Amino acid sequence: MDGSPLHNEWKKQNNSMENITLSLRITGLLALLGALLYAIGDVLLLASKVSLDDYPKLKPFAKLLSDAEKMVVLSPNRMIWGALLGVFATPLVFAGYWQVYQGLSGANASAVLATVLLFGSASVIGAFVHGTFYFMGEYVHALNKVDEGSQTVIADMITRHRKVLIISYAPVLIIIVIASIMFSILVASGKTAFPIWIAAINPVTMTIAWLILKHLLPQFVRDTAEGAGFNIAFMVFFACTTTTLWNG
Repeated sequence: MDGSPLHNEWKKQNNSMENITLSLRITGLLALLGALLYAIGDVLLLASKVSLDDYPKLKPFAKLLSDAEKMVVLSPNRMIWGALLGVFATPLVFAGYWQVYQGLSGANASAVLATVLLFGSASVIGAFVHGTFYFMGEYVHALNKVDEGSQTVIADMITRHRKVLIISYAPVLIIIVIASIMFSILVASGKTAFPIWIAAINPVTMTIAWLILKHLLPQFVRDTAEGAGFNIAFMVFFACTTTTLWNG
């Protein structure tokens, strides 16, 4: 009957389950927003086209720039917000990792913690990498504006900057590959809250899927989404985790 110890205990457990389900939904939606903002930041920084023939000062540095010359047409404000959106979106993505942690509960606790920590580490380093593209854009603008006698100084700065990008970006890729494999293995064990088919959905497999799918899309869509593939993959990943955990 109402008010009995058994009823009160059931009510408490029911409320607890409702709170957890609500938290899973909110954190999943926050992660989706974070991945979307990251993708928009990618587009603002990387979705542009130029011909080096139109920029004779940049042409001698084609090999050094290696496609970064397209940033010469971007306005400073566009580069600033392109970089900052990704940085500000990182805490939202972390909310999604909490959701993933909850969804993996039931599997080996140490492996679950390691997986989520790896994803989190990649996002911390990734935020730095994303933000540094602003400075690359400024270097490209400067290289195009200074006189030829001063270009060597800027070129040397770009060379050092590219080294920083390689040193920091390589661990991000390696860590995400490892974390994605671990995530899929844990889900495939059948001990998590995720259905088994989610084992096929992780940031790496979704990135591969995007690279295949984008060739089937109209050119204007490919141009618009230039550089955002990785975060589109994360959007799909969080959309799937959120959908499958929506009802707790």
